[in-house]
Amino acid sequence: MLFDTHCHLNSDELYPKYKEIIKEAKRNNVEVIIVPGYDLLSSQRVSEIVKEKNIYGAIGLQPEEIDKTDVNSLFDLFNTIKSNNKIVAIGEIGLDYYWEKDESKKQIQREIFIKQIKIANELKLPIIVHSRDALQDTLDILRAHRPIMGGVMHCYSGPKEMVPEFIKLGMYISLGGPVTFKNARVPKEVATSIDINYLLIETDSPYLAPHPLRGTENNPSNVRLVAEEIANLRNMKLEDLEAVTFKNATKLFGINYEN
Repeated sequence: MLFDTHCHLNSDELYPKYKEIIKEAKRNNVEVIIVPGYDLLSSQRVSEIVKEKNIYGAIGLQPEEIDKTDVNSLFDLFNTIKSNNKIVAIGEIGLDYYWEKDESKKQIQREIFIKQIKIANELKLPIIVHSRDALQDTLDILRAHRPIMGGVMHCYSGPKEMVPEFIKLGMYISLGGPVTFKNARVPKEVATSIDINYLLIETDSPYLAPHPLRGTENNPSNVRLVAEEIANLRNMKLEDLEAVTFKNATKLFGINYEN
């Protein structure tokens, strides 16, 4: 069985057809999916999508969306989490300096990231972390504001040397489509060196479709290609890789899987 720990069925691309996508994923042995929010609308959509069996969600504000989002309205959504046991995390949250060069706006990102970690700790939920060109600041914040229920470094793109530092803080490492890219040396090094008990897999659909589908619209059925690549890199049987990553995900998100 496969567990896609990060799939944006709430995106404009996938939301109109999310029920069909879920059915197709289950035909391809993808049994559980996590749908993270990233702004107000996507987080609102989560509550509808998680009505589907074995689909779970998260609510959060992703750093790239801060300037485009009514932050106060989104934060009001956090008050609804306690009444929905299928919201199992706060995310995706974090830092993204790829486009942002203004230091004052980077500071706003850091403040909102910290605020959402504190909310996760109050609610006793793990976090889903987005970090792009900001890995050291992300690590520093997690050290200073440790997520008490742990979390996941979504679509981890950092070096293998930093992986143990995140694991010490209760963070799992999730790999997606980039690990399948032919010249993707860094994620392949992470895949082969990480303690497998802290490894998760994802698609980040509709983005980052794995090889040989790179450049097309991604969907959760493609998480199998991620699993196959990591199993090959680690010289493991595919079913063993599936089993351990499924177990890791259910443990982190506190999910009692029902067939």
